Amino acid sequence: MLLGLSIRDVVVIDRLDLAFRPGLCVLTGETGAGKSILLDALGLALGMRAESGLVRPGADQASVSAEFDLPSKHPGRRLLAEAGFASEDVIVLRRVLNSDGRSRAFIDDQPASIGLLRQLGDTLIEIEGQFAQTGLLDAGTHREALDEYGVARTARDALTRSWAVWRQLAAERQTAETALARSQADEDFLRHATAEIEALDPQPGEESLLAEERALLMNRERLSEALAAATEDLAGEKGGEHALNRAARGLERLRDKAGGKLDAAIAALERAIVETREAIAELDSAAQALGHRGGSLEQIEERLFALRALARKHGVTVEALPRLRAEIAAKIGALDDGGAAIAALRRREDEARQAYLAAAEAVTKARAAAAKKLDAAIAKELPPLRLEKARFHTALAPLAEAEWGEHGRETVRFEIATIAGAVPGPLARIASGGELSRFMLALKVVLARGAAVPTLVFDEVDSGVGGATAAAVGERLSRLAEERQVLVVTHSPQVAARAAHHWRVMRSEGKSRTVTRVDELDEGARREEIARMLSGAAITAEARAAAASLMAGTRA
Repeated sequence: MLLGLSIRDVVVIDRLDLAFRPGLCVLTGETGAGKSILLDALGLALGMRAESGLVRPGADQASVSAEFDLPSKHPGRRLLAEAGFASEDVIVLRRVLNSDGRSRAFIDDQPASIGLLRQLGDTLIEIEGQFAQTGLLDAGTHREALDEYGVARTARDALTRSWAVWRQLAAERQTAETALARSQADEDFLRHATAEIEALDPQPGEESLLAEERALLMNRERLSEALAAATEDLAGEKGGEHALNRAARGLERLRDKAGGKLDAAIAALERAIVETREAIAELDSAAQALGHRGGSLEQIEERLFALRALARKHGVTVEALPRLRAEIAAKIGALDDGGAAIAALRRREDEARQAYLAAAEAVTKARAAAAKKLDAAIAKELPPLRLEKARFHTALAPLAEAEWGEHGRETVRFEIATIAGAVPGPLARIASGGELSRFMLALKVVLARGAAVPTLVFDEVDSGVGGATAAAVGERLSRLAEERQVLVVTHSPQVAARAAHHWRVMRSEGKSRTVTRVDELDEGARREEIARMLSGAAITAEARAAAASLMAGTRA
């Protein structure tokens, strides 16, 4: 719901702050007072096209802020989340327009794109009028409007799910067929490659082991010499072990005479002797292992170089050869089983297609029933709106299979004929301005419960009508306002009399400039304004009485 509108320096509005409420909100005023400028300003905040002419003469920039209450399940919350904005219960859309025509957009004072502002605005307010090009005038909205009106959400969700499953299986089958075709084209190569790899039989981690073995064998002589020298230094007659033992025995003989001062040194020598013996044992073990290496250096290198050559041939690492063998084996297996896996995928895809067709048929039948119900409901609304010769028709047109989708197998389009016997056509092309506004009103009244947009704006929906027709327009606007917030720009006293909240737009002529101001009217001021709308500039007692009667009649 629109909570407030703040306008700065837009055309003849220098500074204006309006607070709106639920229900039917009416704006009245004499022609040229600036009512249309208010809608232009609102459109600016909603991301609609901006023109430099909207900036008040003498000002550097214009700005408009629109404050909205955002319900917890409103689709605008998803838009904000996807764009990285934290959504609060109340959000503010702001647009700043420079005198050179450039503009900037903000959501809760954070910079935003004009496109996001427009997308978000479309979920918050729908403007219906003689020159509107959005809302139900956009045929792209008709399918969703009809579905919300008369097709169960469970049926639509089942259709969407079945479409997703079908398309997923179709993609898997197509991928498998492509892979099989590629394998068939490369069958000779695949069989030769697998024979090569099988013959060499690469093992995981083998390259590292071979490289380590090769390094040992290449340096075996030097390593053997180093091991022998180290062993001699430690275990020989003049080696470290002999020297440590001699030192330990000499100190041990004097231990009793040293008063404990040699204990630590003797213990350290004993530990050194133990460590030295362990080192000698490790050297012996290493020498024995080096002397018993299996295979020659030539054999190791031949194996290692063969593995690396095979890996280069197939564009992989040596480590990846076992995995490549498994992949090629799988491709050959697919060739050998005659495409059984693909046949299984085709069966599953066909089952998914049948499930989609069943879900689509259920939605098609529900749409056909909803279309008949909608056409009948609209037909009842048209005569009181002086559209008794008009005919409304909801057209369902089947799509070619290539155009089927998650929303079904048909398009939905609202059509009208304003002349008896004429073929119905698109709303915007068939109806005149006044007729179109009243058609929109009839549609909105009938579709009100299913619509997601919380605020509707009607710009002179009563244009060209009066008397009983204007009263019928007012009555329908009042009914519509029971479901959502409705803002109406009107010249009709019958419509104004039904307002829950009433504002008067006036143009004030100053010495140097003309400005527009907007006043919220109390009960007495409302009666005066409606009397003015009835009688013109000179308000008579009869006009006041008629205004009071109109207002009283709406409360009955």
